[in-house]
Amino acid sequence: MKLTPYWLIAASFIGIGDTLYLAYYHFLGLIPTCAVGGCEIVLNSQYSSLLGVPLSYIGLVYYVYMLALAVLLAIDPESKGLRFGMLTYTAIGLLFSIGFELFQFFVIGALCLYCGISAATSLLLFVLAVWHCRARP
Repeated sequence: MKLTPYWLIAASFIGIGDTLYLAYYHFLGLIPTCAVGGCEIVLNSQYSSLLGVPLSYIGLVYYVYMLALAVLLAIDPESKGLRFGMLTYTAIGLLFSIGFELFQFFVIGALCLYCGISAATSLLLFVLAVWHCRARP
């Protein structure tokens, strides 16, 4: 249990790196190359923004907030409020990630490697949050 907040911090940095990379390319108006070939389709689709805000920017905010929660949890790992907040926040992130992946597959018809990395990171964060909540002192 003592190391779980630090694993959450590490996973948050993975998400920050992934979304920061996409946000940077979006800011430059470029599309990053992709090993699976679907990133160009997904990132150029009309669905790549929500209310005019690119999803990469929203993801970056999500992971930065996740990092802040994980740091607070490292400071006070026994806080019930922080545990509940982390579990709730990671569950919401995981649900959105699953929804985005399904939307890419069924509506857009292509999958983005970077979005998949973000979804896997969200899953890892959720698993770590559950693990931390179940390992009560």
